[in-house]
Amino acid sequence: MSFPTVVLRRPTDGDGYNLHQLVARCQPLDTNSVYCNLLQCSDFADTAIAAENAQGELVGFISGYRPPARPDTLFVWQVAVDSSMRGQGLALRMLLALTARVAREHDVRFMETTISPDNAASQALFKRAFDRLGADCTTRTLFSRAAHFGGQHEDEVLYRAGPFTVSHLEEELKEHA
Repeated sequence: MSFPTVVLRRPTDGDGYNLHQLVARCQPLDTNSVYCNLLQCSDFADTAIAAENAQGELVGFISGYRPPARPDTLFVWQVAVDSSMRGQGLALRMLLALTARVAREHDVRFMETTISPDNAASQALFKRAFDRLGADCTTRTLFSRAAHFGGQHEDEVLYRAGPFTVSHLEEELKEHA
């Protein structure tokens, strides 16, 4: 697959406001405060990735973190891709590049995320990523509509994949570059 000119990079605090604008355009993603987005781009930059087009515009972003009780795990919080870039494989490209970087730098061997049961696009994205990682995946409801969201939000199902190896992931990235 050929990709348009997009640079993948570690975010900086200068991306915070643009991230806020990107997420607002990517309905139905939950928006956070600009301050939260600034923290994602600064304090959590090691577990995030930004995609910038040839004009220097932020067209994709993945935020994540390493849960303190599971430092071998990358938890992917949010994936945002501008509508102009959808359907071109950018989300998968960002997800695999981020996972490879975090695995190399922090010895991460597992990936987690939560997805609502009606979000077929995210389920497909992560299934492709887990297949490329060569990782088994387990699922369970982490936060339920009734117990955690007062009936105002769908369940959030936890997907946990791994273990995977950096060498396998880097081979996958080379083959599909």
